[in-house]
Amino acid sequence: MRIINEVMLDYCDVLLKPKRSTMESRKDVELVRTFSFYHSPKKWTGVPIMTANMASCGTFSTAIVLAKHKIITTFHKYYSIEEYKEFFLTFKDPDYVSYTLGIRDRDVEQLKLMIKEKLIDNFSFVTIDVPNGYLERFLDTIKYVRSLLPKHIIIAGNVVSNEMAEEIILNGADIVKIGIGPGSACTTRKMTGVGYPQLSAVIECADAAHGISNPQGECGLIIADGGQVHPSCIAKAFCGGADFNMCGSLFSGFEESGGETVEMNGKLYKEYYGSSSNKAMLDNYGQKDAHRASEGRYTLIPHKGSMENYISDLFGSLRSTGTYIGARKLKEFSKRATFIRVNRQLNESNAKYDADDKK
Repeated sequence: MRIINEVMLDYCDVLLKPKRSTMESRKDVELVRTFSFYHSPKKWTGVPIMTANMASCGTFSTAIVLAKHKIITTFHKYYSIEEYKEFFLTFKDPDYVSYTLGIRDRDVEQLKLMIKEKLIDNFSFVTIDVPNGYLERFLDTIKYVRSLLPKHIIIAGNVVSNEMAEEIILNGADIVKIGIGPGSACTTRKMTGVGYPQLSAVIECADAAHGISNPQGECGLIIADGGQVHPSCIAKAFCGGADFNMCGSLFSGFEESGGETVEMNGKLYKEYYGSSSNKAMLDNYGQKDAHRASEGRYTLIPHKGSMENYISDLFGSLRSTGTYIGARKLKEFSKRATFIRVNRQLNESNAKYDADDKK
């Protein structure tokens, strides 16, 4: 047994210190970035935010909206070959979608079919997703997928420690997903007791990944995956060194999101559930294996309307962060940021009286 006594932090434990700025407007803050990668020869340009590979947000309808804003949609694992064929008849933005697979044999076999049918050429990104990235088979899968797809940008996770972030990059991934249990639809921490405060995980893993570089000087990258309750959490993740942010609940509940729309007491709600929830396992596999416990939550969240309005608010929030900390570019957030540990972030005394100012 070992106890780590260092203070570890979540997004709710800190605020950002404001700093002097010469900017005149939020419009002066550039959110688009260009990345090169450790393994892939590709370059990518866009806003480094992506949906989680969940049925509630990693959908075709979401991709159509987000691609217009240079945001990536990471598709859930359950689309069929035929569904992909139909979708890519009209969708032509490979830089803003990611294919997703797990480490099961059937996932790898479907990837091979995607390659055979040349459907994988419609993706710049491929995501290898498991809840527990500490399995030896996970690293073996990364190496195998890299051998099949030497030019694709490979994302792999999830882990929360610097040594595993390094291992994942060295075994073939370009980007590592960081986060175990921080998401609002995840109950892993409740069911298993396993996890790591998300901001500290991001800071430590970013430092490790960025310390690995290839002969051309391209380093490993990370994604802060989960735990973003507000747009400010996305900003804090970027300030902590994250190269990308992956969000589930923040892109769920919209008209364009996945999940059924449900009416209760005259109000509309959308389904939102974790990929390891009972509902996800029953919907996608037809059963829940006897040896598995649900580690996901099923919820109904108030219908949020159009996703377009939210994207405008999200970008405005990030640009505002930049003006407060004196960062003209998203790339500068981590260099300009100073975190302040706090006991209280928000004054919520009037929160119960909130009205919808969008109406």
